[in-house]
Amino acid sequence: MQAFNWQKIQNGSDIRGVAIAGVPNEEVNLTPEVVSILGKAFASWLSQKLNKPTTELLISVGRDSRLSGAELMQAVMTGINALGSQVYDLEIASTPAMFMSTITDGFKCDGAIMLTASHLPFNRNGLKFFTAQGGLEKKDITDILTLAEKNEFVTSESQGKITEHNFIAVYASQFVTQIRRAVNHPEHYEQPLKGLKVIVDAGNGAGGFYADQVLLPLGADITGSQFLDPDGTFPNHVPNPEDKVAMAAICDAVIKHQADFGIIFDTDVDRSAAVDQFGKELNRNRLIALISAIVLQEHPQSTIVTDSITSDGLTKFIERDLQGKHHRFKRGYKNVINESIRLNQIGQESWLAIETSGHGAMKENYFLDDGAYLVSKLLIELAKSKLTGKSLTDLIVNLQEPIESEEFRIKMTVDDFKALGDRLIKDLQAFASNQPDWQIVPHNYEGIRVSCNSMDENGWFLLRLSLHDPVMPLNIESNIEGGVAKILQRLTAFFQSIEGLDISAFSRNG
Repeated sequence: MQAFNWQKIQNGSDIRGVAIAGVPNEEVNLTPEVVSILGKAFASWLSQKLNKPTTELLISVGRDSRLSGAELMQAVMTGINALGSQVYDLEIASTPAMFMSTITDGFKCDGAIMLTASHLPFNRNGLKFFTAQGGLEKKDITDILTLAEKNEFVTSESQGKITEHNFIAVYASQFVTQIRRAVNHPEHYEQPLKGLKVIVDAGNGAGGFYADQVLLPLGADITGSQFLDPDGTFPNHVPNPEDKVAMAAICDAVIKHQADFGIIFDTDVDRSAAVDQFGKELNRNRLIALISAIVLQEHPQSTIVTDSITSDGLTKFIERDLQGKHHRFKRGYKNVINESIRLNQIGQESWLAIETSGHGAMKENYFLDDGAYLVSKLLIELAKSKLTGKSLTDLIVNLQEPIESEEFRIKMTVDDFKALGDRLIKDLQAFASNQPDWQIVPHNYEGIRVSCNSMDENGWFLLRLSLHDPVMPLNIESNIEGGVAKILQRLTAFFQSIEGLDISAFSRNG
């Protein structure tokens, strides 16, 4: 291949690209040819890592519901087969299931590939890679792309074969067993969710299996579950628990059908959120508080690792009410997970790493960010609560939530945006230090976080540099009405003095 920019399709620890033509200013760069070469590159990389010939490798491949998925999946499998490696075709699957295929008895694949672009638009696609040690890191992806760029693979005389397997059924049965054991229902052990109405919204992604293959065998009434069938046009809403339209859809369904619980997944099921029986969202800080309450019952005084934009009220809840430790770290699910792993390695017990986006990973589950595992933990607690005549959300009754919460995305209009971002954070530190009622929060690992202590602000803000884009997200929260606008007003005066910024996003706050 000539003049192809392989580095451009790297997105941190994933590969992402445009797979379908037709969207203005978006040139297709994830073609079957590119993906076939990536299949060869992964097999070659895996061969080096495991010190094992490519002809002895077994690699599983799965995909979400995207329109480009079937063609690209065939291309990546063909590339893998060309080096003599065997392939298990797991068809439509979830990202966490693909990792599980590397460690589950009867499969134990040497590596796994998931074709997904999570919640991105329909024309995008991508690849996530796994070994039995977990998801690949950023450097691993760079190494795979270097091999792809060289494209010096030696094809095997003996072509590998493709074998189809219904692994999602095996994966789902693990949840059924887990929930039965954990609830240990005294009257109907096999159906611990009997008498509970649980609605699933899969957003036409890969998560529909959870309703039919997990909830139904457990006795739940799934009436009202919606958008379970895979459809890569995503005709109903974006499959993203952070999307307001998506959350409104599941909240409305719970209220309409008078359900006990609602579950919503993103496209590839590595993220989830929930809804209580009143149709109230259990996402972001509320979801973190709920799963933290469960984890800290099981592992008292351990550390909960979150991303940087969690609320002050969540910290108080984890540390005062639950007697745990709250460790805020950087945005990015791999950052949060790796920090939790690091804390355990230095002797600080941590069983949960979770982002406000809904990525949640638990030590007991290989630190795999698995949306289905997370909601299964919630369902176990829901069933136990019903046995004792309580409500699941009783666990977070003391959580103090902000009155107002906003995110503004400040665009940078210069080429060297990282240098501008770094300078901006330093200048803002100096500016904040001169405000008598503002206090820079210590032990902050990303950007600058400031507590705003005046009576009419009563909140905080965090300014950071986006992981990949020429954007600086600004998160502001306040515990009083009008507080966000007051904080923003003072910040606007600072930002207006900096060249190379587009702060038009501020205008929507009036």
